[in-house]
Amino acid sequence: MADIKQPQLNGAYYGPAIPPPAQPRPHHHRSRSCCCCLFSFFWKLLVTLIILAGLAVLIFYLVVQPRPFKFYVTEANLTKFDYTNNTIHYNMVLNFTARNPNKKLSIYYDKVEALAFYEGSRLTNNVDVITHMNSFRQYKKSTDPMSVVFSGQKLMVLDNDQVSELNEDKSAEVYDIYVKLYFRIRFRLGDLISGDYKPEVKCDLKVPLNSNKTAATFH
Repeated sequence: MADIKQPQLNGAYYGPAIPPPAQPRPHHHRSRSCCCCLFSFFWKLLVTLIILAGLAVLIFYLVVQPRPFKFYVTEANLTKFDYTNNTIHYNMVLNFTARNPNKKLSIYYDKVEALAFYEGSRLTNNVDVITHMNSFRQYKKSTDPMSVVFSGQKLMVLDNDQVSELNEDKSAEVYDIYVKLYFRIRFRLGDLISGDYKPEVKCDLKVPLNSNKTAATFH
C-alpha cells in the first residue's frame, strides 16, 4: 500500500475557539425600567387630569358666563365736615346700587361693611351696611339699593400739607373722601350654592357740603 501523506498545516492548530463564560445579568436595569414606566404613567395621568379640569372650567364659563357684580354710588349727602382742635366732626349719608348682571347666577349678600377715609386717615370704624338682619338674595339681572351713614367725630392730627388740602376743600366746600366696602357674598346656580367670597369695593369721591352756598353737585 502506498503511504497517504497528511497536508502540511501552517502554524499551530488549537482546535475550535472556546466561547467566554456567560456573565451574570445585572438586575438593576430591570428596576430602573420599572421606575421609568411608573413615572411615565403618572406624568400622562397628571397631564390628562389637567386637560380635563381645564375643559370643565371652559365649559362652565361658556355655559354660565359668570360676570362680577356692578356697584355704584348714586348719592352722597354731606351735612357736616368741621375740623377743630385736631378733631373732625362729620355726618354723611351714601346711597348705593348693586347690580347683578348674570343670567344664571343669583347672589346672596350676607354681610357688607364700610369704611371712610380722609387725607389717608380713617374717619370711622367699620360701619354695618348689610348684616344677618337685613341680608338678602339678589336675583338674576336685578338691581338693589343699599345705604350707609357715617356720623361722629375722629381725633386726627394733620400735618401742614394736609391742613393746606383741608383749607382748599373747605373753601370749595367739596371734600375728597375715600370709601372702602367689604363684602361677604355667595353665588347660587340652580340648587348649588358656593362658599363665601370676600370682594372689596373702593370709591374715590368728591362730595360737596350740603349748604346754601354750595353750587357743586355729586356725580
